[in-house]
Amino acid sequence: MTAAVIAIPSRSRPATGALLVAGIVLASLTEAIASTVLSLGRGDIIGDTYATPDEFAWLDVGYTALKLIGFMTAPWLLSRINPRSLIVGATLVMGMACAIAAITARLDVLVVLRIIQGFSGGILLVGGQAIIFLAYPRHQQPLLQALFAMGAVVAPATIAPALQGWLLDSQSWTWIFFSIVPVALAAAGLLLLAECPTPVKVARRPFDWLGLSLVSASLFCFTYVLSQGSRWDWFEEPRIMLLTSIGAATMLAFLGQQVFAKGQGLLDFTLFRSDDFCFAFIVSFVAGAALFGSAFLIPSFAVSVLAFTPTGAGQLLLPSGALFIGALLIAAFLVQVCRVPPFATVPFGILMIMVAMWMLSGSTSESGAADMMAAILLRGLGLGFLFLSITLIAFGNLSNHNLASGIGLFNTGRQLGGLIGVAGLQTLIDNNIAANVAVLGANITAGVPAVSERLMTTTAMLAARGMDAVAASRAATSLLGKVVIGQSSVIAFDTAFNAVALLFVVAAPILVAIKIGLARYAKMHTERSSLTLTATPMLQASTPDMAPGLHQLIQPLSMVSGGKN
Repeated sequence: MTAAVIAIPSRSRPATGALLVAGIVLASLTEAIASTVLSLGRGDIIGDTYATPDEFAWLDVGYTALKLIGFMTAPWLLSRINPRSLIVGATLVMGMACAIAAITARLDVLVVLRIIQGFSGGILLVGGQAIIFLAYPRHQQPLLQALFAMGAVVAPATIAPALQGWLLDSQSWTWIFFSIVPVALAAAGLLLLAECPTPVKVARRPFDWLGLSLVSASLFCFTYVLSQGSRWDWFEEPRIMLLTSIGAATMLAFLGQQVFAKGQGLLDFTLFRSDDFCFAFIVSFVAGAALFGSAFLIPSFAVSVLAFTPTGAGQLLLPSGALFIGALLIAAFLVQVCRVPPFATVPFGILMIMVAMWMLSGSTSESGAADMMAAILLRGLGLGFLFLSITLIAFGNLSNHNLASGIGLFNTGRQLGGLIGVAGLQTLIDNNIAANVAVLGANITAGVPAVSERLMTTTAMLAARGMDAVAASRAATSLLGKVVIGQSSVIAFDTAFNAVALLFVVAAPILVAIKIGLARYAKMHTERSSLTLTATPMLQASTPDMAPGLHQLIQPLSMVSGGKN
């Protein structure tokens, strides 16, 4: 037998409940900072570790792959270890790994530490959210899940980049890891002070080592392919082709092994009996692509095109965090107090994100923070309405026994969706930059009057500042080439912003059709089950003379509904 939290903290000590939630939010904040450390600190870390791009890639791949594996493993660990002890242990391990990472520049050590950080982060995210769901009544979940989302979703999308940009400009990348240590200690202290919900005993399942091995191999392969595929031109590189084949084969083997495990495997198939969870799991891929894709595009555009400093790029997203939090609280109020169905806020979130991405698609090389701020704020508002609703839809009807498995699988879908979204946008940008340079370059020749005038003006300006005529002419040509590349980048990023907006244009009707189909299937299944249950007493109460004919009438109905009485 083993422990699983389902009891509510004592109402006589409400402060301990607040400590529990605060500790979990802070624990999720440690993962938010650690997960985004490479987004702005990539160049500084490469310089200090003397790593090649291939070597440095393992810092990202190791973290993300083990985070996904942590999502899949956390439900089993929660059934074997006291949940609070597990979260405290994962938080302290995260803090320790970050402290060591801050004092070493050895690449091999950093790769191992990133692997430890990723696995710890996956466990504390699933465990923390599961504890909140299981320790408090369902009618309080909208507000509590909004608070949890502030650390798990808002922080990596808005707050962490601003903190990291400031630390990179004022200190160094090591301070990003140092900043996690006090947060981890504070989270562990609050969790230890909080009242632990009373565990109950449930049946213990053996650990599925074969399933974990298969899914781990698949997730490693897919993480590497999605993270590095764009750089290697995807399937033009034999390594990418090989890893894709291995990943697909091991994923198929994992799914087949889980079917034959008959409920004793790593994957809990009872989750898919809930049409709400099925719908939310599919939406998690689209939502992850929108969240991670837009969070990748905006800072990249600010740094590479607008020449923002890391601090400026990080602070660009910070104001949207306030709107993100505000939208979470508004959505929680509407669902918890006004009894509005969670589905009601999803269209508003999708529409706001689409409009925000469309507004950003009009950015130019002369745009500044003020020009982009309205769209960025609208994006934060839309994400807040979207993510809380999806969370409540996904887990609202799950039982206490499969809730942790549902949270782990949902987070896996969101993370994979984010990887797919970022990989697709990176490929789109790279291909568009090359195509735009070719098109613009073909139209910039010496015979075009405007080009000749631009070169002459630039040459004269450089010569007036002391450069000789030959060098000034070459420099003018070089500067014009940089302008062409810059304009090509602007067009490529604008296309990528439009692509995120079009993602919802394409995905929204498909998701609506899926939701309608799942609802109709659930209704049909319920009607068939009800019909079978109604027919069975009639058969038993019939007289012996009438039984054969009645049996022939009812048998087809029973066969349609699976023959279950």
